[in-house]
Amino acid sequence: YAEGGDVFVLDMGKPIKIIDMARRMIELSGQRVKDSDQVGGIAIEVTGLRPGEKLFEELLINDENLRATPHEKILRAQEDYLSEIETAAMFRDLREAVATGDKDRVRRNVAKYVSGYHQQDAATG
Repeated sequence: YAEGGDVFVLDMGKPIKIIDMARRMIELSGQRVKDSDQVGGIAIEVTGLRPGEKLFEELLINDENLRATPHEKILRAQEDYLSEIETAAMFRDLREAVATGDKDRVRRNVAKYVSGYHQQDAATG
């Protein structure tokens, strides 16, 4: 399916809760989940998020940019990219804006070149 530099998105199906998966794995191993009032079984301990872990994953690819592949569960992201000349122009514009301390110009350039970027209100950002 790849043509070089492709980004693929997998259709993972319905979300499954980790606690449900843990219970199922214990049952599939022939054991039982330990209840608070019972002796024996395998206890499930919920520890919460660890440093750096996220509760939800953010997909940075817009659904509108997904294209089908021959496999129904594999999608190809059709992302825009800048040519070498456009990239050089972008860096030149940003360098000049930064060198002169022109924050508004920096924001305009980022908005121009970064798809999906939304400028914050000057009072908040």
